[in-house]
Formats: sequence, structure tokens, C-alpha cells
Amino acid sequence: MSNDSSANADLDKVSDLYKKYYLEYASYVILDRAVPSILDGLKPVQRRILTTMFKMNDGRFHKVASIVGETMKLHPHGDSAITDALVQIAQRDLLIEMQGNFGDPVTGDRAAASRYIEARLSKFALEILFNPKTTEFQDSYDGRMKEPIVLPAKFPLALVQGIEGIAVGLACKIFPHNFIELIDASIAALRKEEFVLYPDFPTGGIADVSEYNDGLRGGRVRVRAEIDILKKRQLAIREIPFSTTTASLIDSIVNARDKNKIKFDRIEDHTAEHVEILITMSPGIDAQTMINALYAFTDCENSLAPNSSIIENNRPEFLPVSELLRRSAKHTRALLKLELEIELGELEEKWHLSSLEKIFIENRIYRDIEECTTWEAVIEAIRNGLKPFLHLLQREVTDDDIARLTEIKIKRISRYDAFRADEYIKGLEDRMKEVKRHLKSLTKFTIKFYESLKEKYGAGRERKTELASFDRVIATKVAVASETLYANYKDGFIGTGMKKDDAVLKCSSLDDIIVITRDGNMRVVKVADKVFVGKDIIHIAIFDKDEKFVYSMMYRDGKRGSLYAKKFQIGGVTRDKEYPLTKGKAGSRVFFFSVDKTEAESPFVKVYHKPIPRLRKLEIPFNFADFAMKSRGSQGNIITKNIVQRVARATADEEGTTEEQATDAEQKILDLDS
Repeated sequence: MSNDSSANADLDKVSDLYKKYYLEYASYVILDRAVPSILDGLKPVQRRILTTMFKMNDGRFHKVASIVGETMKLHPHGDSAITDALVQIAQRDLLIEMQGNFGDPVTGDRAAASRYIEARLSKFALEILFNPKTTEFQDSYDGRMKEPIVLPAKFPLALVQGIEGIAVGLACKIFPHNFIELIDASIAALRKEEFVLYPDFPTGGIADVSEYNDGLRGGRVRVRAEIDILKKRQLAIREIPFSTTTASLIDSIVNARDKNKIKFDRIEDHTAEHVEILITMSPGIDAQTMINALYAFTDCENSLAPNSSIIENNRPEFLPVSELLRRSAKHTRALLKLELEIELGELEEKWHLSSLEKIFIENRIYRDIEECTTWEAVIEAIRNGLKPFLHLLQREVTDDDIARLTEIKIKRISRYDAFRADEYIKGLEDRMKEVKRHLKSLTKFTIKFYESLKEKYGAGRERKTELASFDRVIATKVAVASETLYANYKDGFIGTGMKKDDAVLKCSSLDDIIVITRDGNMRVVKVADKVFVGKDIIHIAIFDKDEKFVYSMMYRDGKRGSLYAKKFQIGGVTRDKEYPLTKGKAGSRVFFFSVDKTEAESPFVKVYHKPIPRLRKLEIPFNFADFAMKSRGSQGNIITKNIVQRVARATADEEGTTEEQATDAEQKILDLDS
């Protein structure tokens, strides 16, 4: 018993240890690798790269390999991971300027090796991302260096760049948004006005954002390539959906052709500065049908799911992108306020020291220390000399201030220019007034800051992705009918691989086929090489539940039962399930079957009785158009209880001459369904 207790205790210890390790690892991946901070919109590796580039910044390009090496001093990221992260930031063409082959996210081409390419921070990054005076630092992983906890970003970087990361039990996927629209929305947020944000993908294309859900989980954005019709048999893809490349898009198009879903003769990639993929269609293919097929069967249309997760107060939060932008605008205003307060403090300190120096030199207080023999005596002499002028200063004079006066060189005193000193102090006072005015109208100042960013950096950053609402393409309706369906009517098999049997119709591999047999049973099956559907087939067609065909049928109930007529529509069905269209009695047999597009086209038939003694009327005319529509499962109306020899469609002449007879017959029909 004691051994069991000891073993259980050890097992609990191991279990607790694994829980601890798992939680620590999950926390590390979420907070330190995969998910950006709400304050600067950057992942840790991106923050370290940009911090390193700021430290190295001298206005010139640096080799990426050198930047990567310096970045590794802040954290032991792998060099390839740092290189990939730097290249991804640079390809956004916002924070990093590139020199050399940085690859192409549109074509999927990779960047050259890090030793061959160079980078430096953009002017935009230097303006909105760095300020050591407002940055809080922490020790790097080995304690040798300092790195920022977050950068003082004055722009919603997570929204403008887009960001994607996979952590333990958590994923982040924020789509990129338009630079100019983010500025306009930030200004609207500061003014407490309404705004709407939608993604703007760097690859362009067309996007349906009707289900965007403000970037939260459960939302969806459908993106399409932009396809133009050049001439009768040629299409051109000009822009591609986000998350694809020209190479992957072409592969998906070729794969669709290999699976007989689309048909074309040739595809050519002419992409250079702009995307251009030319598709030469096969003869007889309609251009719009081909475009719809490309959307249905290839990566020309994709569905993307956002997941706006962010780190706030050291924990992950799920926030809509509109709320992320509001908080970014609020944070920007707070940073600008802090910068103004720091600047005001520095200006006041400069004004104090300049004014103190002016008093010290113009009133020749320095002469009072000529006879002093100790440091204490020097300090006391200067303090006494300043007393008559203290009311001119804005704060008290400290010992450090006096010590600073003693450091003024005789050469500076002898060349002191009072006029220039007054001008300098006047300039400080003017700037102090301006800073105080900005602090009083901080929102207005922040709006002007955003407007200046738009003016300086907005050129060429107009929206690339066209917003549109488009219907979903139903694959079965645009699939190319490249398959031939064959049938063995007697044995009850159909399929595309039965080439020795009767050819029935052209179809695609995505089609459903409806089959009705002589015993009155119906099935809907998928196109296949060979499938059993029931012996003695009387009807085969492509099935589309949205097309409301009118079915007219006469059947005998059992081996010697009454003859029934019914007019119905199919509606929804379960594939491969058998549906009886008769009453289901063994020996039932369909005497007449017809499919028409509308009720007005319903057939006019004649029912021929088997001649027997005392049966005077051998023919019964019946017009399906004059009878109400029934449900698929209804048994129908009794036409006759006598033995029927056959049912045949009447000719136009017969239809006209037997109208009176048909009316008499209708009055004798019993409606068993009612």
C-alpha cells in the first residue's frame, strides 16, 4: 500500500512538472515570439531588428548579414529566422529601404543571401518609431545589452503591415490595411467620428469584405484575381489574390486542367514589374464561363479568415481592428504629449541656464570670487551675488547651477554678446509658448501630426485592392463538360468508364446524375467510372436541385393494381439514397414518364385499356397540364382500375379532337391524396 502511495506521489510530481513546463513554453511562444504588442504592433524579433538598425543608422545602407549578426546579440534567434523577418518587413516597403534582390512576394521569388543585400531604416520609420527619451528599456537575454520593451510607435503598424503568427493554442492573423485610410480613420477616431476599416492587400485583386467582421474570429474575406478578357480566346490575369504567388496560381490552374475541370490550350507567365498571366482558351469555351471556372476551381479565388489577436498588459486579447486603431490613435496622442512635456522641460532648463549665465556675466558676479580661497566660499559668493536677480528666474538656483557657472571660461566671458544671448532666450520663450499651446490643444496637434505623415509619405500608397460584392460561383455550374456518361440500360449500370455501352450525355466530374428505373425508383448519384443504379433504366439526366423541372408520370400500383398519375418536382435529395416514386408495392411499373421545363409544357396522353368483354371505352385522354402539382412522395390520382395495355403521348390533332372526352374523364378521376 505504501509503495502505491509513493508511486502516485511521484506521478503527481512529474505531472505538475510537465504542466509547469508546458505553461512556461506556451507563455514564451505567445508573448515573446508569435503575437504582436498592442503598443507598437511588432513581434519581438521585428522589434529587435528595427532597434538594431536604429543603433547602426548612419544614413547609409548596411549589409543584411551585419544587421542579422548585431540583432543576435539581443536574443539568440537563428540567423535565417532574423533574415526572413527582415526581408518580410522590407517587402512591405514602409519601414525598411532595400538595396539588392529582396525577392518578390508576388512571384514567390526568394531574396538573395544576406551577404549580398543591404538595408537601412526609412525616413518614415525614423519619424514614427524611435525616441530614446520616451522608450523604456530592459536587459537583453544575457544582461550585456539593453533593448526596448516596446518601441514608441506613433502609427498602427500591425494594421498597415499585417501580421501573422502561430503560437501554442493561439493564432494571430491581422490583414494589411491601406496607409492613407488608416491615417484618415485615426483622425476620425480622435474626432470621435465613425469610420470603417477594410483590408488592402499588396497584391491587389478584388475583395468581398461583407463578412469581414471587423477582423475578429469567425469573419471571412473572399479575394479574387483581376481577370481581363483580351480577345475572343485569351484572358489576362492582372492582379492575384493575397496569400498566393504567380507560381502557385499557375500550378493551381494547370492542376484544374489535369483534373478536367477547366479547358485551355496554353498558359504563359509574362510577369515583370506588373503581373500578367495570359491564358489561351480552347475553341468553343465562353470567356465569362471560363472566368467563373477559374474562380471556382483554382486559386484565382480564395477565402481568408482573420483573427485579430494582440498582446495587451502581458496577455493575449482579441480586439476588432477598429478598436485597435482607436487605441493606437490614443497611444499616439499620449506619446506626442510625453514628447512635448519632455521638450518643454528641456526648453525651461535651457532658458534657466541661459538666463542665469546672462545675469552672471552682465552683472560681473564672477569678480566676487577672485578673493575666495575655498570652494565653499566661491559658492557662497556667487549665491550672494545672484540674490538681487532671483525674481527674474523661474525656479530656484541649485548648487549644481552655481557649479556650472564656475566652469564658464574667461574667453567666453570676454566675448559674451548680450544681444545674441537675448535673441537666443527670446527664441526659447517663443518655442515654450508654442509647446504649451500644443499641450492645451493636444488632439488638434495629433491630427496635424497625422496629416503631415499623409502629406510626406502618402504619395503612391493609394488603395490597391478593389472592394466589391460578388456571388459565390457554384462549381457544378461552371465545370467543363469534358466527360461522356455511358449507360447499360438493361443491367442498370452507368459511368464514364463504360465505353463499350451506350453514350448518354456529356458531363463533368462534379455533376450529380438522376436516374429513374421502370419500377418507379429514383436515385441521385455522383459521376463515377461505373456505378449500379437499378435495372431497366427509363431516365438519365444531370441533376440540379435549383432547376425546378416538372415531372409527369403514370404508373401501375403493383402487378394488377390501378393506374395512377402524378405531376411533381424533385427538390432536395440525399445522394445514393433510393426514393420510390410509386406507392412502393412490389411489381409496380411506370407506363409513362416525361420531364418538362414548365407546367404549361406538361404532356397530353392517351391511356389504352386492354380489351376485355363489356369494356366499352378503350381509350382515356389525360392532360397533365390541367392537374395540380403534387409532392414527390405523393401516390397521385387514380386514372383507371382496369388493366392498362399502354400509355402514349397524343399528337396535336388528337389533343384537339378529344378535349370534350378529356373533360368527361377528369370528372370520374378519384383524388386519393385528398
